[in-house]
Parts: sequence; structure tokens; C-alpha cells
Amino acid sequence: MEAVSNESLSLLSVFLTGIPGLEAQHGWLSIPFFTMYVMAIVGNSLIMAAIQASSALHEPMYLFISMLAVTEVGVSVSTLPTVMGILWFDALRVDLDGCLAQMFFIHTFSCMESGVLLAMSFDRFIAIYNPLRYTAILTLPRIISMGLGITLKSMALMAPLPVLLRQLPYCHINILSHSYCLHSDLIQLPCADTKFNSILGLAIVLATFGLDSLLIMVSYVLILYTVFGIASGEGRWKALNTCVSHICAVLVYYVPMIGVSVMHCAAKHVSPIVHTFMSSIYLFVPPVLNPIIYSIKTQPIQQGIVNLFSCKRELL
Repeated sequence: MEAVSNESLSLLSVFLTGIPGLEAQHGWLSIPFFTMYVMAIVGNSLIMAAIQASSALHEPMYLFISMLAVTEVGVSVSTLPTVMGILWFDALRVDLDGCLAQMFFIHTFSCMESGVLLAMSFDRFIAIYNPLRYTAILTLPRIISMGLGITLKSMALMAPLPVLLRQLPYCHINILSHSYCLHSDLIQLPCADTKFNSILGLAIVLATFGLDSLLIMVSYVLILYTVFGIASGEGRWKALNTCVSHICAVLVYYVPMIGVSVMHCAAKHVSPIVHTFMSSIYLFVPPVLNPIIYSIKTQPIQQGIVNLFSCKRELL
């Protein structure tokens, strides 16, 4: 198949895929998808606003929760234009540069989310292991440095992916298997050897999500070791209870990711709608569930949101 020259890449388009077999129902399906986007963006924005507005929430744990909310809004906003464009307007076509930009932001915010979850596990370990020095260790400058470090690391690791893909020759027919652009999809399109791109992508996954998940498990082993050293049963339960929200957030994030990976490797002949469903859970469910988890399980955040609306009502 004839390849597109580098000079024509700026004019090259790729075609996204809606929900296989349910194209006629896109109008109805847009309702739950749009509802999830609204819940994710509004829910996480409320958490950020509540933490910013209340000085009582300017503590390490809540600042990390705010960082998590930022990454989840980022993931949601990154996928929203193409997903809703397909469901509302059947807008399947997107230019290559726009697709590469979307891929960069989706993967960057996902990587940041993984990094923030790791930082939150460190936060929980410090709070349980050395509660008296908790705020002395996790000072505001250190938390800001951790947030900047996570952001810069994620951007630096993901930046080569679109740059390298941009250098490759492309064929005239470019159809992706999702309603958004992912690296694993895009490396199937070039009319050239993409082995290096695949190896680099795998290395980045292992260096970020793989290493982060391993360190999170190590953190919880240390937390359990510390908790079992607490004399009273009530003290043990109280210590573990502070980790419940974070454990839920980790499970909500990593379980769908593992499910998508298993489906991709071991169930290639499964119906395309199953792959689409699993990928949608991975990208859409965590941003929706995490605000619910933290607002239900964390009383100060719940109160902060209530105070936020109370202040607005007083102003009116």
C-alpha cells in the first residue's frame, strides 16, 4: 500500500470507531456517556474547589486528593471531544496531529494519576508510621515539588511517543479501534516497522504504571507491618480506616487497566464491543467513582462541599 509522504502528514486524517454494532443507538448511548462526563468533571471540580476554599483542608492528604482530581478532569476533558463528537454528530474523522495531541494528553494524565496514587500511598505510610512528624515531613513545598515532579516526569516520558509516530510514513486508510486515540492503536497504522515504538511504549508502561503499582504494594506492606505493631485493636482499625478511600481509588484505577491488558493479550478473538466496553471502564469509571468515594468516606471533604454551597447561597 502506498505511503503518505511526510509533507502530506499535516493533511492526513484518521478515522475513529464508535461502539461496534451499536452505531444506530449512538444517540441514546450519548446520554449515559455525557452523564458520566458531567459527573466526573463536576464532581472532581467540586472537590478541588472545596479543598481550595477551606483552610482546614490544606493538609497533605487533601492536597494529594486535589491533585488526583486534577488528573481525572484532565483525562475526561482529553477524551470528551472525540467521544461525544462521534455519539452526537458521527464525527469519525480527525486529523493526525489532533489525534497525536489527544494521545499525548490521555497518556500523560493517566501517568500523572498513577504517580499521584503512589504519592498518596507514601502519604498514608507517613501518617501511620510517624503521625507526630506527619506535617513536618510532608510540608507544602515538598508536596508542590512532588506534584511538579510527577507532572514533568509524565510529560517527559510521553512526549517522545507522538514525536516518533509523526516521523513515520502512513498509509491512506487509517482506522482506529476506539473513539479516542491511544498509542497501542496508532502504532498499527504506519507503513513501516514500528518495533522500536512498541518497545519504547512497553518500557514506559513498565517504568510508570508497573513501577508505581509495585511501590504502592510495598507501601501497603510497610503500612500493615506498622499497623500490626499497634497495641490496641481500636488503634489498628482507626489506622487502617484512613487508608480505605485510597485502597478503593487504587483498585478502581488498576483493576480495569489489568482487565484491558488481559483482554488485549489473551482474548484477541473476543467481540470488539467487549474490548470497547473494557477500555471505556478504564478511562471513564475512575473519574466518576473517585469523587463519590472521597466525598462519602472523607467527612471533612463532605463538609467542605456543603460549606461551598452554603457560601454561594449566602452571596445570593
